[in-house]
Amino acid sequence: MGRGKIAIKRIDNTTNRQVTFSKRRGGLMKKARELAILCDADVGLIVFSCTGRLYDFSSSSMKSIIERYQEAGEEHCRLLNPMSEAKFWQREVTTLRQQVQNLHHNNRQLLGEEISNFTVRDLQLLQNQVEMSIHSIRNKKGSLVQKENSELRKKFNIAHQHNIELHKKLNSGESTSSEQVTRSSKDPGESSTPRDSRT
Repeated sequence: MGRGKIAIKRIDNTTNRQVTFSKRRGGLMKKARELAILCDADVGLIVFSCTGRLYDFSSSSMKSIIERYQEAGEEHCRLLNPMSEAKFWQREVTTLRQQVQNLHHNNRQLLGEEISNFTVRDLQLLQNQVEMSIHSIRNKKGSLVQKENSELRKKFNIAHQHNIELHKKLNSGESTSSEQVTRSSKDPGESSTPRDSRT
């Protein structure tokens, strides 16, 4: 005989409920893993038992999956409610404006402005920030200067090598010309008698 269908309702017996939970939880985890592998899906599964114990599975980072879920939920709400979308962008604009104001304020403080109300501790923190920035700038500058010097040395070596090769070619050419002149002066086929000049 085949197994009868189990009624989908809460299992009253504690032992049977725990056994069923353990079996079905394992099957659910297996299915989630297979879905992620077979279909290249990003899967996140979270299960709490009746005792509050957490069981979870994620094909990647659970944190990134939850963040994607929240973003998708917010996007879905905005699409369903245009007013919510307008409010969302208003909040975004307000946040960006505040960030810009904070950046301008911090920039003025780094320039030594708007620090009249600073305490000694505030000034020390600002000084540390400035020193860290200067240190970072000096390191970057040193790295660029070192790189430029290295490139200049390479260019100098290449130019020096070309100069040596050019001198070799010039010396070789001068030697060849001297040999040709010497051979020409000793050639017996040419007459040494000058031609008669006619008037």
